[in-house]
Amino acid sequence: MSTERRQELRGKYLKLGTGELAAAISFIVVAIALVMPRLAGPDESLALLSALVPLLAILVQAGVYWLAARSWVGRAPMPATVAVVYRVFRTTNPVLLAVGLAGILVWWPERLGTALLVVAVWLFGAVEYLNYFLVRLAYPLGRWFTTVGQWRTPQLVQDLHSSAPTEALRSQPDQH
Repeated sequence: MSTERRQELRGKYLKLGTGELAAAISFIVVAIALVMPRLAGPDESLALLSALVPLLAILVQAGVYWLAARSWVGRAPMPATVAVVYRVFRTTNPVLLAVGLAGILVWWPERLGTALLVVAVWLFGAVEYLNYFLVRLAYPLGRWFTTVGQWRTPQLVQDLHSSAPTEALRSQPDQH
């Protein structure tokens, strides 16, 4: 990869990483400052938090991934230790989403508007998980309808597949 292309990707990854982290901060601020004071009791607050926590976890993971990827893009595969962490995230995020959904059901908001908001926040977290760990869903709006159906592999998953093996895996004898 050329130095120019690497620098271009590093700039893109910086924007993506800071954008995801800014989105996480925005969700926190809006939830605490604007939404929670208007909720009708602790059950609605707990329902919102049940939806919000998985979303925030996935947004922060994504932001950190993009910022970290700037160090290896175009030069080397994802470092093995980073790959191990993101493989753990890939398996634990669905559990986090399921626990969040259970919390939403336990503390189901009484008001329809609040229920819709809580479900929308949870769905956004689920879509973010899909986008980062299963199938790429984020494309420019003008190409979205023609490209999303191609079921492309997310960059994070591509990096996981190309990552260097961990020391533990390298030290095991071949099983031929």
